[in-house]
Amino acid sequence: MISLSLWLTYVAAVFFISGTPGPNMLFAMTQGLRYGLRPIWPTLLGEVCGVLLILCLSMSGLGAILKSSLTLFTILKWIGAAYLIYLGIQMWRTVDEAAPLTDDTVNTRSCAPSFSNQFRTGLGVALSNPKAILFGLAFFPQFIHTDAPLLSQAIILLGTFAIIETAWMCIYATSGTQLSRFLASPARMRCFNRVSGSAFILAGLGLGLFGKSK
Repeated sequence: MISLSLWLTYVAAVFFISGTPGPNMLFAMTQGLRYGLRPIWPTLLGEVCGVLLILCLSMSGLGAILKSSLTLFTILKWIGAAYLIYLGIQMWRTVDEAAPLTDDTVNTRSCAPSFSNQFRTGLGVALSNPKAILFGLAFFPQFIHTDAPLLSQAIILLGTFAIIETAWMCIYATSGTQLSRFLASPARMRCFNRVSGSAFILAGLGLGLFGKSK
């Protein structure tokens, strides 16, 4: 089992790592702005499931395979990059269709996509970054005792990561709902969507150009 001191160190590290703005958190914030916090829980669930899947693959050894296979890593990273760029373009193209949440437009929350669509999109965002597999490959060994059962340690580490990741996503989504009043102006809303879309496009380009040697 993991000692309390090591677990607390892990919690502190994950807290700052998960809180760092990235595609998952940015997407949670934009969805929170569009639909409110409660209607987007399938999106958050999809993102958390995607993160856990990536980290499980990392723990199972896929990270070592990706690290040794340049071709496989390149294919996966460009697929992920293309998906992020696609989301960014969609934000640019739909800037005038989504009304921000205000007291007069609370019905906008009922316009949230279906459960399956939200879940798939959230899952896709989380799975779009194969670098997370390499991150897990480098990060988790720092907190695993090789002379103790791996399964129990993995459950603790992954469960803790999921809880912290979910908490941060809710914080970002809530901040998005708070921005809705400021973005009541169509011009501000358009600017926000274009900035968000540009961030996704840049994230996709950055992911695609990420060198294996870095």
